[in-house]
Amino acid sequence: MTERAALTRLTGNGNGECGEKDCPNVYRTATGSFVVQGDVSNAFTPPSGEGLVEIPEAVLREAFRALGW
Repeated sequence: MTERAALTRLTGNGNGECGEKDCPNVYRTATGSFVVQGDVSNAFTPPSGEGLVEIPEAVLREAFRALGW
């Protein structure tokens, strides 16, 4: 498991709806994958070892801007 300190936070750095609070966020790992933090969703039961989270569209847009996409 990746340590939180090893993640690059792409959202919630003072802009957007949460500011610097610990709420829905997108992080990038050193290997280039993503970790998403959000409210737990019960939309369906994911496979073992996986989970579902729900994050606002604005958080994804902020992450895309941070990545230059």
